[in-house]
Amino acid sequence: MLLIIGAVIVVASVLGGYMLHGGHLMVLWQPTELLIIFGAAIGSFIIANPLHMIKEVFSGILRLLTGSPFNKSYYMDLLSLLYEIFDKSRKQGVMSIEEDIDNPESSEIFSRYPAIMKSKTLLDFITDYLRIISAGNMATHELEGMMENEIDSRQHELEEPAHAVNKIADALPGLGIVAAVLGIVITMNFLSEGPERIGLSVAAALVGTFLGIWMGYGFVGPTSIAMEHAAKYELKAYECVKSAIVATVSGQAPQMAIEFGRKALPTDKRPGFQELNDHVRAK
Repeated sequence: MLLIIGAVIVVASVLGGYMLHGGHLMVLWQPTELLIIFGAAIGSFIIANPLHMIKEVFSGILRLLTGSPFNKSYYMDLLSLLYEIFDKSRKQGVMSIEEDIDNPESSEIFSRYPAIMKSKTLLDFITDYLRIISAGNMATHELEGMMENEIDSRQHELEEPAHAVNKIADALPGLGIVAAVLGIVITMNFLSEGPERIGLSVAAALVGTFLGIWMGYGFVGPTSIAMEHAAKYELKAYECVKSAIVATVSGQAPQMAIEFGRKALPTDKRPGFQELNDHVRAK
């Protein structure tokens, strides 16, 4: 929603100011300039990125439009899931959770949290380290170090789509100049046709520069920043899991272990202590 609201404000401010200053919108409608700029931008994007990255970029943009799943409700479900696993392990022994972590799809505990089940990579992260715990042959600091290494790797993966989009944003002003130069080249053919014809042709060429700069700094660049923010919220889920698992391996009770996880969450989406406690009891 914020992405759409921001885009509407950018369009209304730029085009509204242009019209109030006496400009005519139809002058800005230059389909050939759009073809040059966006065609070249899409082509360069395809050249620069592997297929999986292209898919991740479009998936990331779609998530921005539909809303990130990593909100307070998601984090509460995540902490509640961890509490149930830790509590079962504490009461029935570590071996009791083997069936849950080996087959989370059929697990009574995991099935109560469909939002977590949809996050396949995070689910694998949880089950992999719970499996390591059940093996019981790794020191706490070694486990924490391994988790930090994987989180660092995941951070790089999550930020790559935003970086790819940002590179296109940086290229758009230059591609706008390409379109403008080509327009000036065409204008050279009209030198004998009078100032009115030359003026229209130059205006069309300058629209290319305008579109490249406007799209780069007004839309594509901010979109890459929004994708970075979305990646950070997802990464916080991994840090939350790490903190909670390390705490439980260190001997903390389930309630205290998820408190360590809660404190790893961003403050704007972090549930309160009592709020989380009520959610866990309800589950």
